[in-house]
Amino acid sequence: MAKIYGDFSGVSGGFGDNYVGRQTKKGAVLAKRPRKTSTPRRSEKQMGVRGQLGNVAANHRLYEGKQTMAFEGKPASCNEFNMMVQANYGVTPVYLSKQERLNGGCVVAPYQYCRGSLRSINAEVNDGGVLVSDIALGSLQMGATTKVSDLAAAVLNNNTGWEDMDQITFFYAKQYIDTVTLVPRATMDAWKVVLDVNDESLLNSKVSALGFTSVSDGNGGYVLGMSAVLVNAGASWTHSREDSTGGLKVGSQRLIVVSDILADYMGSAALKRCADSYGGVNTKAVYLNPNSTVTELINGSGSQSGSTGNGSSSGSNSGNSGSGSNTGGNTGGGDNSGGNTGSVTPATVAAPQFSGETQFTESTTVTMTAEDGAEIRYTTDGSEPTTTSTLYSVPVTLTATTTVKAKAFKNGVASSTTSRTYTKSSGGGSGDMN
Repeated sequence: MAKIYGDFSGVSGGFGDNYVGRQTKKGAVLAKRPRKTSTPRRSEKQMGVRGQLGNVAANHRLYEGKQTMAFEGKPASCNEFNMMVQANYGVTPVYLSKQERLNGGCVVAPYQYCRGSLRSINAEVNDGGVLVSDIALGSLQMGATTKVSDLAAAVLNNNTGWEDMDQITFFYAKQYIDTVTLVPRATMDAWKVVLDVNDESLLNSKVSALGFTSVSDGNGGYVLGMSAVLVNAGASWTHSREDSTGGLKVGSQRLIVVSDILADYMGSAALKRCADSYGGVNTKAVYLNPNSTVTELINGSGSQSGSTGNGSSSGSNSGNSGSGSNTGGNTGGGDNSGGNTGSVTPATVAAPQFSGETQFTESTTVTMTAEDGAEIRYTTDGSEPTTTSTLYSVPVTLTATTTVKAKAFKNGVASSTTSRTYTKSSGGGSGDMN
């Protein structure tokens, strides 16, 4: 603090960014501007949303220029990114920190990238680490002399639901660490072939053998698969079809990912790291919501306080993931203080929510969402879901009229049952994809 003389003796109020002047009985005084302790303005829910959206946006950019109109029935008010967020938020939470997002970070994740009325292509990694599809090829062994017409005939003759001039697109996303910024980055390639039984051009002039190779099905035949082991990458095949209006129908697909990096950006540690990179969360808001997953991550210790009187003491207690806070009120005399540890069991759990067309022609994809930290168990046989029922992790593809029942479970508490019937009927849908 300094006293001011001369022409500055009348100064008052702010003086630059770091000082403030004021008048006292002893004259004008110039002092450093007091610094207020900043409080994070973001709630735990806002932080959870921001952390996930950064990676969904990064993955969406991988598909730019490689597909358009990938979601059938997209409202005019929504764009492709809106639809990708709708399909993936809360289903596979992956968190990027602020620094990683600003440096172009991208973690290849098993996100759904298209949705439509055609039957989905199932794929899995075999015992050799190779990704294979359920597209049967019969006796076709693809090689350097294989023609597009050969592949078209093999697919049409050995699979139902396919038509001449349908398209197969193979997406391949490669994960790596940027050697300069040390953040996760990714690239994506895509190849498409039109199944034209009259196209005599060589198949390898249209697509890469990476995603168009014959792999033994173990029963004397072959299926469409990759030519290399899937490692630190994601891949998937997509079925699409031009309709009479010039648009495209498409199957519902999700990237299949095998990566050493993905696990580092999922779960509690990743969420806390993401929250801290944005300045943390508003802890006052956190304490108002003991059911929050972020609350469990941010709070590391509990405190307890109580009032004193002249008698016996009673109080109420709430804890949070091994830690908590306690405020005790009392009647009579006595005193209430101490520390507490414990875990929170929510009084209620919100029931899961469904999405997906309830009437369909060939197939439909059912997506289920629940509150943060809850797991979804579901059944399709009419029975009530229990903790041993099928665990929901990826969208469920239905090909027949089915009633789906689901419950959310969190900290040992079950929600009410959500039930929806999806009906197969005649008719058709429409959508576009390139």
